[in-house]
Amino acid sequence: MEKQIRTTIHLQLENRDRVSTIFRIFFLIPIVIYAGSFRDNANSNSYFSVGIFVVPVVLTLLFLGKYPSYVLSFNKSILALGVRIASYFFLLTDEYPSIEANDKYNVEFPEIDGGKSLSRGMPLVKWFLAIPLYVVGAVYLVYALMLTAVAWITIIFTRQYPEWCAAGVIGTISYWNRVHGYAFVLVTDEYPSFSL
Repeated sequence: MEKQIRTTIHLQLENRDRVSTIFRIFFLIPIVIYAGSFRDNANSNSYFSVGIFVVPVVLTLLFLGKYPSYVLSFNKSILALGVRIASYFFLLTDEYPSIEANDKYNVEFPEIDGGKSLSRGMPLVKWFLAIPLYVVGAVYLVYALMLTAVAWITIIFTRQYPEWCAAGVIGTISYWNRVHGYAFVLVTDEYPSFSL
């Protein structure tokens, strides 16, 4: 997995805010509206596809063999925003998601050398080849939601996030970033592993 998107999330285990935890879903509304304003497809129902530019990348890779640097920067910023929102939603932190970059949540893209290291034709079929990844990802998402429900109850009663829940939740976020890096952000031709 050298050529995959790497995700690093700072976890807050102790001294958790009970009020923020109880009303987390309501606190998320403003930042979700903000992130939704970047949506590039009104019919898209995937949270992670919010704002990611796919078509310009496919066209430039296909016809020019390049990955536009400005689109790469934008896609990386949007993916990092998604990680901050997901970390807050899944109770990994009480820190409200910032609209600016934050060192506690790092999304590291593989080196793509301007797109020269990427196949020109693969972007046309990657979304289709990733279908098994979506199915496994849906199972991981349900697993992460169950772990979050356990963490929610634990935080309310003990003000601590159970460390054993973190691995599954962070793994799920990282997994989906790898899938999106392969199928939509198109920064790698290496098929992502199915593991968390």
